[in-house]
Amino acid sequence: MENFRDFQLGPDPFGHTWHALFKYLQTGISIRHSDSVDVCFVVENEDGGEKAHKVVVLSHPEIREFGKRTGRVITDTWCSRMAACKLRQTIVNGEDMDKEYLIVTPREIEEYDAAIRKWEAEWIRTHAA
Repeated sequence: MENFRDFQLGPDPFGHTWHALFKYLQTGISIRHSDSVDVCFVVENEDGGEKAHKVVVLSHPEIREFGKRTGRVITDTWCSRMAACKLRQTIVNGEDMDKEYLIVTPREIEEYDAAIRKWEAEWIRTHAA
């Protein structure tokens, strides 16, 4: 399974790779009065040029509904992996790189959860006794 705390991203549309470090996960209500889970990463261009904070925003009502509908247990680790998926998509596609807050849509929740389930199944397959 991918490490969501310290990982490489890219290349971006300009051929650059990026290094991402997990900084924090907290509820948005505590800092922005938002009913969300905010996951912050520090990203740095591996060429040494650019460094930025990116906060991936997961709507609490949307992930709660997703969990009820699918049976997925919503954990901090799951939220962090969802955020890593969003950050990866942002870097690779070059979309919204100018934004500090990256919002995960309901469609992306479905898409990223499928990727996470695939990683989990692969990990179990290769590490099961």
